[in-house]
Amino acid sequence: MAYMVPLTIRSSATAGERLLFHTLKNYLPDDYIVYYEPETQGRRPDFVILGPDLGLIVLEVKDYTRNTLYQLNSDDWVISAANGSQATVKNPLKQAREYAFHISNVLKKDKSLIQTEGKYQFQLKFPFGYGVVFTRLYQKDMVRDNLYSILEPSLTLARDEIDPENEHFSEELLMEKILDMFIVPYRLKEPLSNEEIAAIRYHLFPEVRISAEFKQAVPYQDQLLLSLKDIKVMDLHQENLAKQLGDKNRLIRGVAGSGKTLILASRAKMIVKEHPDWKVLILCYNISLAQSIRQMVHAKLSEPEDLFDFVQMPEVKEVSDNIMIRNFHQWLKQDLKINEYQIPTILEKIDQNEAILPKYDAVLIDEGQDFEPSWLGLVSRLLNPYTQSLLIVEDRAQNIYKRKTSYVQDTGMSFQGRSKILNINYRNSAQIVKFAWDFYREHSQLNTKVIQGQTEGVEIIHPQGTKRKGPEPFVLEATNFTEEMEKVARTIKKLHEIRKVPYSEMLILYRVRKTNKLAVTDTIIRTFKKHNIPYYWLTEHEGSKRNFVKEEESVKISTIESSKGLDFQSVFVVNTDSMPFPLEESKEKEVSLLYIAMTRAQNYLCISYSGESEFTSYFTTFIAESKSLKKSEKTSMIR
Repeated sequence: MAYMVPLTIRSSATAGERLLFHTLKNYLPDDYIVYYEPETQGRRPDFVILGPDLGLIVLEVKDYTRNTLYQLNSDDWVISAANGSQATVKNPLKQAREYAFHISNVLKKDKSLIQTEGKYQFQLKFPFGYGVVFTRLYQKDMVRDNLYSILEPSLTLARDEIDPENEHFSEELLMEKILDMFIVPYRLKEPLSNEEIAAIRYHLFPEVRISAEFKQAVPYQDQLLLSLKDIKVMDLHQENLAKQLGDKNRLIRGVAGSGKTLILASRAKMIVKEHPDWKVLILCYNISLAQSIRQMVHAKLSEPEDLFDFVQMPEVKEVSDNIMIRNFHQWLKQDLKINEYQIPTILEKIDQNEAILPKYDAVLIDEGQDFEPSWLGLVSRLLNPYTQSLLIVEDRAQNIYKRKTSYVQDTGMSFQGRSKILNINYRNSAQIVKFAWDFYREHSQLNTKVIQGQTEGVEIIHPQGTKRKGPEPFVLEATNFTEEMEKVARTIKKLHEIRKVPYSEMLILYRVRKTNKLAVTDTIIRTFKKHNIPYYWLTEHEGSKRNFVKEEESVKISTIESSKGLDFQSVFVVNTDSMPFPLEESKEKEVSLLYIAMTRAQNYLCISYSGESEFTSYFTTFIAESKSLKKSEKTSMIR
C-alpha cells in the first residue's frame, strides 16, 4: 500500500480522481509515495509518483467521455462541454510532459541528483516520465476512435487498466504500464537512498523543508549547480498533517520534539499562500516562544521556491501583513485593548452582539495546554464562523500551569475525528528521550494516564524516540554552586572547542533567579565573564525576551518556563537541587518543568547540582547505577 499525500482525497475531487487515488494507494508498493495535486513552483499536476526503484512519474487525469472529444491533434484538443459549447484545451499528454520536464529541470540543479559524467552527464540519476489517465474511456474506445494515433499507448492508462472491479484489471499490468512511461527507459541499478528522496522532496515542496547545509551555486563544467548536504525535511506524517489541516478545526497532540511548532509554521505558510486575503492569528503563552515562532514563520515565508533565489535575497523585515504572531497577553493589550480580568465581561458582550472586536479567518495556537478555558472561548468567538479554521497543538506532559480545559466546551467545536497524535520525538537523541521519560514516569502522578493513541480527555502521550543515537546525558555534582558553574563553564568550553558546538546552540536553564542563600543568575554571568563565554540573558526582562535571536553567537540563559518550544544542541540544567521548589505547591508542575528542560536538548544534556533534593537523589542513583553498569560491562569484557 503506497503512502498517500494527503492521506485522503479532497471532497470535491472527481469520481475518476477518487478511483485512481484508491487504486494507486492499494496496488503500488509500500515504499512508494503518491502526491495528489502537489503544488511545486506554481504548477499543480494531478498525481506525482515517487518510488525508490522507480524514479518519478507525473500523471494527468481526464474524465473525458467519447462524446466529450470533438477534434484532436498532437497539440490541441477541441472538446464539447455539457452545455453544448466547445473549448480548446492542450493535449493532456503534452500537459503532463510539460509538468514532468518542469520538475526535472528543478531537480537537475542539484549536483547530488544528477550524473556528473558519462553519456548522460547532467541528466537525472534516476528515470522520470509522464502519462495520462482516462478514467471514463476504455481501451476498446481508444482503439475504436483511433486515439492511439495521437497518444502513445505506453503513456496512457484507460479505465479498465485502473479499475480493480473491471475483469481486465491486473496489478502486474498496471505496474508494467507505469514502468513504461519513462522518457529514457531504464531501471535503477540501486534504489534511491533516503537522502536522495529527501533531496527531491526538499526541492519540490518548500513547506517540508527544515534545514540543509547550503552552499552557494558554483559552476561545474559550465553548469551552475547547487550543493546541499545534511538535508532535513518533515517526515511524511508531519507533511500530511501540515497539508491536510485546512478544513475547519483541528487538534494535534504531540510529545516534546515531535515537530508541533514546525507543522504550525508550515500550516501558516500554506494558509497565506492559498488564501492571501485571510487574516491569520498565531497565539502562544510565552513571550520567548512567540519570538521563536515569529522567526520560524518569517523563515518559511521568505524562503524562495527555487533555491537559486537564495543568492542575494532581499531582507524581509515583516512576517506578513496578514499574519499576526502574539503571546496571549500581548494580543489582549495591543490588539483587543483589554486585560485578562475583562474577558468574562467581553464574552458576554460578544454573545449579545454588543462588542466590536477584530475577526480572524484562521487561528493557530501553540502549546494549547497553557490556555485557560476563557481564553479559548474568546479566541473561538473571534474566529470567522464560515472558515472555522482553528488549529491547536499541545503536549499535556508540559502542562506546567495546570489549566483544566475541554476543547469541546471551551471552543464550542467538536474535535472528534479531527485530532492527530505525534508520538515520535525527532528533536532529542534516543538516549535523551529515554533519560527524560524515565524521570517523568518515575515522578509524575499522571503516569497512570499515559496512553498510546486516544485523544480527547487523556493526559499524556508516551514518546517514541528515533534511532538517532547520541552521548548519554551526564550529571555533574559539586559542593557549592560556584564550583558547579565552574564545571559547567569548562564543559561548555570543551564542547565548543573540541566538539565544535557553536555557542548559539547552547542553553543554560535555571529554576529561579535567586534565593535567600544563592544568587543564581549573578553566579552564572560572573562565571561566563571569567571564562570569556559570550552570553545572552534571554529572561532578564520582557524586552530581552522580545529581542531574542537564537542565531546570535552566544550561550542563552533562560528560566525553564520560557524555554518551552525552543531547542538547542546542548542544554545545561543547573541548580537542580532547587527542585522541587519549596514554594511551589504542585510537585507535578516541578516534574513537568524538569521534563521540559531536559527535552530542549538535541544532542548533549547536562544536569548539575550542588545540594540535595528529591530530584537530585534520583540523579545520584542514576550516577551510581551507570558506574555499576560500566564496571559490569568492563568485567564481562575481561572474561
